[in-house]
Amino acid sequence: MVDTHQWCQNRNVTGRPRPSIAALPAYRPGRSAAAAEADHGVIDAVKLASNEAPFSPLPSVAEAISAGIGQVNLYPDHGAAALRSELAAHLNVASNQVTVGAGSAGILQQILLAYVAPGDAVAMCWPSFEAYPIFARLVEAEEIRVPLHDETFDLPALAAAITHQTKVAFVTNPNNPTGTVVATAEIEMLLDAVPDTCIVVLDEAYAEFVDDPRVTDSTPLLADHPNLVITRTFSKAHGLAGLRVGYAYGSPEVIEMIDRTLAPFAVNDLAQRSARASLAAVDEMRSRVANVVVERDRVTETLRAAGWTTPNPQGNFVWLPVGALAADLGVALEQRGVVARAFP
Repeated sequence: MVDTHQWCQNRNVTGRPRPSIAALPAYRPGRSAAAAEADHGVIDAVKLASNEAPFSPLPSVAEAISAGIGQVNLYPDHGAAALRSELAAHLNVASNQVTVGAGSAGILQQILLAYVAPGDAVAMCWPSFEAYPIFARLVEAEEIRVPLHDETFDLPALAAAITHQTKVAFVTNPNNPTGTVVATAEIEMLLDAVPDTCIVVLDEAYAEFVDDPRVTDSTPLLADHPNLVITRTFSKAHGLAGLRVGYAYGSPEVIEMIDRTLAPFAVNDLAQRSARASLAAVDEMRSRVANVVVERDRVTETLRAAGWTTPNPQGNFVWLPVGALAADLGVALEQRGVVARAFP
């Protein structure tokens, strides 16, 4: 046990924060184009560091935002009932199988708050989404990190690492930051090997960009695996990162538990309106995604022709595994007006 009073006195801090929170590293977002311009004296820098959509909102989405401006003096629908209903129809599941949150990252945090107590374990392959360890430490959980194999999630090793203490396991498909995927059949084998006491979170934030034929619709997996939760977002393919709206779907029992941890009115009215408009214009969204995939493949082919090594990218970004050279490469790119994400 930690003597919190003595701990705070030793560090001269105000109040009595939980030691695990005082020691929690802050999430590090991608650098902005303005920061690179200021540091290196470049102009018109291009920010690639947060995997954002390069387009402005679809016209119908912009109209939905404009139409909602006059309502921002009112609280939004806490449960986002209309959006849930339309998502359920889009996914071909029941409404009580869908929840909405403040981006898929917000829902990931909710899942850990709902299912993980101090001393429980959270499993993941690594490297992956930087927020996973932060969320695990937030609930004072043990982290189980399984190394990637060929820049890809090693699902057999992940299954072997899961114990009776493991309450949540993350499977990121495509993985962020490597952009690699595992086949849907491999995910099913993992689910067959994992006990029902462990929630498996299939994080599909970049699902719309995948063109690998081994990856199929994961929704049918829910029928036989009530411990599976699939998370997605409107931030990437839909281009609504600034509005923070994501969703998850799974068994009604699990969705109900996740909903209990939703902060009041977490998904604002403009976000709900925008997401509904984007769902109604899904063909336009897919056309934009197709353009991004063409450009992703062109960049990949050009890099490989120049001698770079990169795994097959399946998100809207390209991973360069340069190891210890990453920080220097990141600076060199910024000096040329390209803001990338460097992992030391």
